[in-house]
Amino acid sequence: MPRTAPRICPLCEATCGLTLTIEGTDVTGARGDRDDVFSRGFICPKGAAFGSLDADPDRLRAPLVRRDGHLREATWEEAYDAIAAAVPALVAEHGAQAVGVVLGNPNVHTMAGALYPPLLVNALGTRNLFTASTLDQMPKHVSSGLLFGDPFAIPVPDLDRTDFLLVLGANPVESNGSLCTAPDFPGRLKALRARGGTLVVVDPRRTRTARLADRHLAPRPGSDALLLAALAHTLMTEKLAAPGPLAEHIEGLRELADALASFTPEAVAPACDLPATEIRALARDLAAAPTAAVYGRIGSCTVEYGTLASWLVDVLNILTGNLDRPGGALFPLAAAGPRPRPAGPGRGFALGRWHSRVSGHPEVKSELPSAALAEEIETPGEGRIRALICIAANPVLSAPDGRRLDAALAGLDFMVSVDPYLNETSRHAHVVLPPPPPSRSAHHDFAFNGFAVHNQVRYTRPAVPLEADRLDECEIHARLVLAVSGMHGAAEPSAVDELAIRATLSKETSDRHSPLHGADPEHLAGLLTGENGPERRLDLMLRLGPYGDRFGAAGHDTAGAGDDPGAGRSRGGAGTAGSGTAGDATTGAPAGLGAPDGDAGGTTHEAGLNLERLLAHPHGIDLGPLRPRLPGVLRTRSGRIELLPDPIAAELPRLRAALAERPAALVLVGRRHLRSNNSWLHNVPALTGGSNRCTLQVHPEDAARHGLTDGGRARISADGGSLDVPVEVTDTVRAGVVSLPHGWGHDRPGTRLAVAAADPGANVNQLLDGTRLDPLSGTAVLNAFPVQLAPLP
Repeated sequence: MPRTAPRICPLCEATCGLTLTIEGTDVTGARGDRDDVFSRGFICPKGAAFGSLDADPDRLRAPLVRRDGHLREATWEEAYDAIAAAVPALVAEHGAQAVGVVLGNPNVHTMAGALYPPLLVNALGTRNLFTASTLDQMPKHVSSGLLFGDPFAIPVPDLDRTDFLLVLGANPVESNGSLCTAPDFPGRLKALRARGGTLVVVDPRRTRTARLADRHLAPRPGSDALLLAALAHTLMTEKLAAPGPLAEHIEGLRELADALASFTPEAVAPACDLPATEIRALARDLAAAPTAAVYGRIGSCTVEYGTLASWLVDVLNILTGNLDRPGGALFPLAAAGPRPRPAGPGRGFALGRWHSRVSGHPEVKSELPSAALAEEIETPGEGRIRALICIAANPVLSAPDGRRLDAALAGLDFMVSVDPYLNETSRHAHVVLPPPPPSRSAHHDFAFNGFAVHNQVRYTRPAVPLEADRLDECEIHARLVLAVSGMHGAAEPSAVDELAIRATLSKETSDRHSPLHGADPEHLAGLLTGENGPERRLDLMLRLGPYGDRFGAAGHDTAGAGDDPGAGRSRGGAGTAGSGTAGDATTGAPAGLGAPDGDAGGTTHEAGLNLERLLAHPHGIDLGPLRPRLPGVLRTRSGRIELLPDPIAAELPRLRAALAERPAALVLVGRRHLRSNNSWLHNVPALTGGSNRCTLQVHPEDAARHGLTDGGRARISADGGSLDVPVEVTDTVRAGVVSLPHGWGHDRPGTRLAVAAADPGANVNQLLDGTRLDPLSGTAVLNAFPVQLAPLP
């Protein structure tokens, strides 16, 4: 008989709840979970195709080990033996920097990807860390780090309560949202308009999101920072800036006005290709709205001035008084995240603590630019990357100049890939460790709950039991940590989790601000529940988090005699655990699970959350709407919002010079498809075809000028080379702009992706040579770069 099981969808940032239909060990259907506290039954085509992805016949079932130049199936023991024999010896001979680590975007969609890569990097001792962040959202981390002192303090638009939403460089109707976790993003935008709110979309394409908007502005791509600077200038010069209660928490307002003095609407209008009157009108409407939020995403990040644009998004939220207030942009509070700390000065955020070996790129958030990976492998000398551990990443397609990286990977001494597929990158590995299908894995969103538009917590155990010949994804990672540490065979995988637990508890019980200060770490570790190490770690994070039970009375019983018994409790006292009420009417939280009272004093209610309580709510626990958290989130050295940090001020002259630059005649932008996510899903038949095509969209005027026809072919060229692509003539893209989606190019030999290879498409990132970077964040410029077009027969 078929049965059903809940499962959080791991296929995009919306994190929708699914109800899987299972027959035996096969997932035969997936629908939206109507009881899910966050998604309320919403599902997109990707979630509906969960079963097809789960059962993809091209998924690897066993490890692969390279023997005599060929990858062959092997046992798990043989795979880890090969890693243990190669990596520690290589580090002993050449040093820790001889190993690089690459982390792909899917890591933030799995529990294993959140829990183990930091342990792996620490075990290796390498500084050669490359992630998808520098191909995506790193500018937002940098701007948040500089403004607020914490690169993860990223405010999100309060979609469900705002009166005015300004969206730049984002198409959430098709992407489902990013750095703004919101199931049914389209429905939330429609609800905004239905309650009388205003939606303004800034995008060079008339996307599905733009079609929903009250107003669509189509500026020249790459001009977002100039447009935002002019909006901020208008607010200040027309005395429309009204930070309100934020004023006591900000510094640098006068300096900001001086720094943006050149960016008048009239000055930026030619570069943006927008009328100055329209720019002024938008600034006035933004200021006049009862509540408003400005939201920018990948189109404003992966451009030449991505960090400046990301910074200016929050500058506008601050100037209009909409930062940290309901209906504006607020800081989520994830249940498994760190508990709020006392307000006050912090360590701040620093850039360039070390630099890359070859080109001297500054470190950002302990990462180096992904665009620098190839040169770090191929350039001889001390510190050259000789071994690579690539986890859920396909940089041959996702990073600039895949041909160069493809050749560099072939020259490595040793490579490990943790990947379910033999793809364009993992085909170079000496060992491939395949995780099981998602139905066999537990799921909690450690990362995305930190960007959620509503505070909630959910956890689903595996919907289908793991086969005897497979390893759980978390165990795969734990064994990898042991293998590179020289501990393969000397310790069980569970030792990795227990070490992490004890390190966390030792730090917590030594922290004078913690309610567990002075407690016995071993005693507390013994109180954790869970069926395995990852669950015990989740239990620990929930207990120590902002809604956690802090181990209840058992934890306090072990505290030192000098501890304040009230430490960590709400000063307001309402909604504390054990109140016996039926639930908090304000937050929607279950009885006894009150919401934190904000970060102003750095304290929260002891709300009683732990793993056992979460397991009792298979559809999740509603923790209430987002609430103001300033000044507690601030970790700048001043303890205030630093409106004009020195690195930003030093970058503004370069933006000012752009006012006089002659724009390129033709530039390229990427685009999203609802039924795709980067390069992941092109091997699922249910998600191919239709609008999910790799075509070059060209405006009719540009098509006529270049002699192109709809359905014909064109050669597009840029810094990194040329591509031959099919043409789609459409007026949904503005004149002077062409659009080609990313994640394609499945035409290399040695892969096992039958469906994707049948319709390979073209790798748009091959048009780039990796030299175009946003200097502050090291993020590759993947949008708004100049291209040339020519017709093909």
